[in-house]
Amino acid sequence: MSVLRFGSGAPWEAVVGYSRVVVRGDAAWVSGTTSTVDGAVAHPGDAAAQTRQALATIGQSLERAGFTLADVVRTRMFVTDISRWEEVGRAHGEVFGDLRPATTMVQVAALIDPAMLVEIEADAVRGAGA
Repeated sequence: MSVLRFGSGAPWEAVVGYSRVVVRGDAAWVSGTTSTVDGAVAHPGDAAAQTRQALATIGQSLERAGFTLADVVRTRMFVTDISRWEEVGRAHGEVFGDLRPATTMVQVAALIDPAMLVEIEADAVRGAGA
């Protein structure tokens, strides 16, 4: 079974050497995704909006790979200020409330750009939401 790799055109992919989504069979892994749009951090200072943007990007990336957000079975959220957990958590719940994937939220010292407040990874299994 082959492995498929999908890029998103993010400036860091070539420098760091990673793919936005890696697929093998019915499983997909989405790399850490932030609220970066066209090379700039969207929604500076707004953790909930950054979460929504990151999840929208994850959804688009999964669709290009033949999956949907309903296929997500696990997310990992990295936040720079855990005291804002509820903003991030509620935005995550807007997308995944009924799907309820396994998830983790942890505070990190910093992300690649100081304006980034949230980074999210996702794992998906085709048909999980059926």
